[in-house]
Amino acid sequence: MKKLILSTAILALTAGLAMADTVRMGTEGAYPPWNFINDNGEVDGFERELGDELCKRAELTCEWVTNEWDSIIPNLVSGNYDTIIAGMSITDEREEVIDFTQNYSQPDPSAYLAMSDDVDLSGVIAAQTGTIQAAFVAASGATLVEFASPDETIAAVRNGEADAVLADKSYLAPIAEENADLMLLSKEEMIGGGVGMGVRESDGELKAKFDAAIQSMKDDGSLNALIEKWEIGATF
Repeated sequence: MKKLILSTAILALTAGLAMADTVRMGTEGAYPPWNFINDNGEVDGFERELGDELCKRAELTCEWVTNEWDSIIPNLVSGNYDTIIAGMSITDEREEVIDFTQNYSQPDPSAYLAMSDDVDLSGVIAAQTGTIQAAFVAASGATLVEFASPDETIAAVRNGEADAVLADKSYLAPIAEENADLMLLSKEEMIGGGVGMGVRESDGELKAKFDAAIQSMKDDGSLNALIEKWEIGATF
C-alpha cells in the first residue's frame, strides 16, 4: 500500500511538472503570411501552424504572445516570453545576443516594391527597423528610412517618403497582387541565412527540443508541406 501511495504521489508530481512545461511563443503578428492577427483576434499564419506542431512534437504546452518588432529581442532576453518565432533571419549580429535553432525556412529573396518600375534604387528606400533589409540598405549607399511596422513602409512608398520598400518577397508579393498602384521590381537581393527560432542563450535544453522537432518535420516532409501551403519560399 505504501508503495502504491508513493507511486501515486510520484505520478502526480510528474504530471504537475509536465503541466508546468509551458513555453511562451513570442511573435510580431504583423507580417503575413509568416504571422498575423486573424479576424478572431488570434495569431495566425505559417509560424502559428508551425509553432503549434513543433510544440506538439516537443511535448510542450505553448502560449502565444505578441510584441512589436523593434523590441522583440530585448523582451525575449528580459523574460517576457521564451522564444521568438517571427520571421527572424539568423545573423551573426543577432547571435551575439541570443541563440537560434536550426533554420525552419530557406533564405527568402528580398524584393523591392514601388509605384513604378523605373525608380532609382540608389535613392530613398524604406525598410522595417531592425531587419536584415534595413542593414542591407544602410550598407548599399542608398538613403535608408526606417519604420516600426511593415505597414508603415508601404505607406511611405505611397505618400512619397520613399522610392521603394525592401522586404521579404513572400510578404510583398501578395501586396503587389492586391494593389494595382504597387508593383514588385525585377531586382531581388539574397540576404540572411534562413529563419530560425530565437531563444535565450541560457535555454540550451529548450533549443535542443525545438531543434529535434524541426528536424523531425524536415525528415517527414511536413515542413515542406507547410512552406508550400503558405508560399513562403523554397522547400528543403
